[in-house]
Order: sequence, then C-alpha cells, then structure tokens
Amino acid sequence: MRIAVLDKEKCKAGIDCPYICMNACPVNRTHKECISKTDEKIAIDESLCIGCNICVKKCPFNAISIINLPAQLKEDPLHKYDENGFRIFGLPTPRFGKVVGILGKNGMGKSTALKILSGMLIPNFGSDNEDKEKVISYFKGNEAMNYFRNLYDDKIKVVYKVQDISGIATAYKGKTVKELLEHVDEKQMFDYVVEELDLRNLLDSDVSKISGGELQRLAIAATFIKKADVYFIDEPSSYLDIKQRLKVARFIQSLVNDKVAVMVVEHDLIMLDFMSDLVYLMYGEPAKYGITSLLKSTKQGMNEYVHGFLRDENMRIRDKPLVFDKLSFNKKPHTETLLEFKPLKKEFEHFTLTTDHGKIHKKHVVGIIGENGIGKTTFVKLLAKAEHADEGEIELFSDREDISYKPQYLCIEEDISVLQFLEHALKYTELIKPLQLDKLYDKRLKNLSGGELQKVMIVHALAKEAAIYLLDEPSAYLDVEQRLIIARAIRDFIDINGKTVMVVDHDLLFIDYLSDDIIVFDGVPAKAGYANAPLDMSKGMNSFLKRLNITMRRDHESNRPRINKQDSVKDKEQKSKDLYYE
Repeated sequence: MRIAVLDKEKCKAGIDCPYICMNACPVNRTHKECISKTDEKIAIDESLCIGCNICVKKCPFNAISIINLPAQLKEDPLHKYDENGFRIFGLPTPRFGKVVGILGKNGMGKSTALKILSGMLIPNFGSDNEDKEKVISYFKGNEAMNYFRNLYDDKIKVVYKVQDISGIATAYKGKTVKELLEHVDEKQMFDYVVEELDLRNLLDSDVSKISGGELQRLAIAATFIKKADVYFIDEPSSYLDIKQRLKVARFIQSLVNDKVAVMVVEHDLIMLDFMSDLVYLMYGEPAKYGITSLLKSTKQGMNEYVHGFLRDENMRIRDKPLVFDKLSFNKKPHTETLLEFKPLKKEFEHFTLTTDHGKIHKKHVVGIIGENGIGKTTFVKLLAKAEHADEGEIELFSDREDISYKPQYLCIEEDISVLQFLEHALKYTELIKPLQLDKLYDKRLKNLSGGELQKVMIVHALAKEAAIYLLDEPSAYLDVEQRLIIARAIRDFIDINGKTVMVVDHDLLFIDYLSDDIIVFDGVPAKAGYANAPLDMSKGMNSFLKRLNITMRRDHESNRPRINKQDSVKDKEQKSKDLYYE
C-alpha cells in the first residue's frame, strides 16, 4: 500500500512555485491527473501514483512524501485528516480493570486515538463520511465492537484529560480552584483529591493564574472526581516534579477496578512503566501515518520499543535500538575545577535558598533534581548571574566568564527563521544533524511546535561561546526518543568540544542517561530549599530515591532503569541493603 502526504504548511503551490511537482510527474505527462490543483494547494491521487518519488525530489520546499507502507498492513486507514493528510491504522482498546499505556513518538496519532475512543472524533475510514454504524461493523468480532456500541448508545461514560491543559485556564478564568472542583465533583471526594494532590493552598486561587504544574494537578483532580467507566489521560506528568509524578501515577492506578478502565499516553518511560499493566506501541512516520501494535505486557512492550523490533508483528520500527550505556556507573574521573560555589544564600519574601559548598568540574554533565518550588531555577540563575546571592560567592576558573542559559519557559519575540536564529550554531553538526534541525531552517520561530522550539533553544544555548552551559528542563515537550537523542547529542557535544553542562530536569531516565554527577535539592516547596554539593550519580540518586521511598533497578534485557513495585520482593531486597539505585 502506498500513501501520499502533503505538508500544507510547507507547500507554496501557486506562490513562489509554478507547480513544479505537477510538471515533473510522469503520470501527469500522460495527461492523467495524478497531481492536480485544488482551491487550497494541490492533491495527489494515490491510485494513480507510481511511487517514482520524482515529485518528492523536485519539490523545493520538501512538502511531499510518498510512503510505501509495511507489507503486513492490509487494511485501509481507520481515520484520515483531509486529502493527503495524516492517517491512523488500527486502534488501542481499553481493558476494564487495567491501566493501559500508549507509547510512541510525537505525531503518531496517540491523541487522535484517544479522541476516537472518547467519542470526540468519529472515524471516517479515509473518506469524508463519519458513520457510527460503520465503526461498529469494522470492529465486528473483537472487543472494540462492544466498546463502541456501548459508547455510541451512551451505556458507558468516558472522561478525557486532554494534553493541552491551557484551555482549562481560559475556560475557567475568574473561577477559583475550589469552585471548579466543587462544580465537577460527582463522587463527593473533594477533600480527598485536594489532600492527595496538594491543592489545599490553591483553593482560593484564580484558575487562570496558577502555574503549569498546579494546573496539571488540578486537571487530574477534576478528572478523578467525575464518575466514569473509562478514563483517558493524555500526558499527565507534564510540568510535574518527580515526587508529584509518583503521586499522580499511584492516583491513576487507584482509579481502576473491574468496572473501570484507564488509558494513559505518557512520554516519561519510567512513569509509564510504573503505572501501566499493559501497553500499546504506536509507530510509523510523524505527521504522516501511525500504526497501532498488538496489546503487550508492559515489560515486553517497553523492551520491544527500546530494541526497535516488534516480535509478534515481525516489524522493525527503528533502524537502531535505543542504547542505555549505564553512564551513571561509568564514573568519570574528576578533572580540574571549572566553577566553585561557596555556601550560598538567597532570600525572598517567602522563600530562602541555601547551598552546600560545591565544585563543578570540566567536561562533566551535572544533573539537578528535586521538587518544584524548591529553588532549582533560582540556583541556576545564581550561577548564570541572572540573580545575585545575599551570602556566599561563586568563583569561575575560566578565561571566559560567560554562562549560557536556556530558561525553563520558552519565550520567543523575534520574528525570524530558524536558520537566522541558529546562524552561530551551524558548525556544530553533532547537534544539528541528530536533532534534524536542518529540516526546520525555513520555519519561523513563532510557528514552531513546543518540541521543535525546545530543540532549537537547546542548540542555540549550547552553540554560544561560554564557560558553562545551564539547561533548565530541556526534556519538556519532547517524546521518549527525542529525549534520548538530545541526551546523546549533548554528550557528543561535550566529548568533542570539552564543555561543561548543568541540566535541571524531572525525567529520571533523562537525568540517568545524561549525567556524570548530580545535585539533589531538599526542603519545603515555596518556603525553603537546600542544595547539596555535586555527588557521583550512584551516591546522589541513592540519596534522592531514599527520600522518595522508592527503589530502581536495571532491566536485564534492555538495561533501562525501572521503578520497583512498592513492597515487591526486589523493592524489599534493595531497601534491606540500603541500595535504592541499582
């Protein structure tokens, strides 16, 4: 099966382009309309396309993709967006009594799948018609048939926690957190969710004025206290710190019983592994097509995703496996000191940050972890000299005094292209190539997605001439593969250029994969924070996980880090040895 996909944003048909693709198409030259003009751009007739790829090569804007789908794929698409648009094949199905995870790159149709399952979107099977009876008939003979019949007959109720939570802030502007929760509380569990998700201090706050992490916890609380048979939860860990992610994961697990199903889309591999009983993998080509795998056990699915080969389907979904090198155990010898901070203190009206005496060494990656509101970003700003300490001093042992800083929140005011913005970075191919930023050169910064902008801002910061590089939450908006690709690119950048990078992040897998040393923050959020001196990964992670009362181990097959189930044999064994990080 062959499909043609047109990127309408890139296509300039009729504007700075005299329809080059139409003139070059050999089928068009036989007076058949394989590629034709439309009111908007162009359309490609897939039944006439011979797969020569001449139009792909001739298009100066890289707007056309001709894709030969896997030979095993016999079925028509379940849903297609527009002519020559993205299409999805197959569909994950909720399982009552289970938390089912969905794992895959951005742009594979995960959110589309949840919209179909929640009834927000009716599949069109590649045509312009949406027919509920056709959906039921399509799934005849399997579990999904009964699910959709009950869904369309209103015999089951679903609740959907969307990926983009900013709409909640807009919809409830002027309302307090308390008013929102009381309005949707169908289980009479207001006090329970407020305590469990640490919302007590926010009850009188305007929903439109709370932070991203607070809004995420509010969205999850509002989802939980609605009565439903099936809960769909899209990216629940965004904006949350590690402690909050664990709470939310346990919260999601508590939703499930024999009459309730939960389906979760998540990019934090450790958290998805921790909360899921079963998983579906979604693969294909981002923004072009997505295919749903067979249902798999969590361990099998995660490991097949890491290895890039689906055994049951006999399908390779990636050229190379994602490799976990046990970097944290290959302890780097300390080189000469690059930066030394002598016990620092910074006081605000309601918050105080203090630090231990610590040293940052050359050619190292230093991870920084801890709860939200505990001073991590303030600490980074002190080192970057964006803030000044009330006590203590920072000494930089370098000919350069510049510190390059990528902030937590991405804000772009310049209306320029990516190529113009990254002009100083073009020589760093070890960053540009793996992140595929050359494909974004013609895009305007203001038109980039969150993930695209994150990658651009990381490279923009790393490409500057500086003594030290500070990256605040670089994994935000990125999928699992993008996070690991960026981690590897940063390591290559360090090895080639001899730089030192400090990274604040909440994704334990990302920190584990990337860091040589780690700074652990402790304290009381929004009141007081304390940062220890940098520790080697093994010692620092052991200390951090002990405070959270969780243990982690390495998967024997893929070497990826995993959280042990609470009170499992392995969990008890590691705790008895005071070995929280193995």
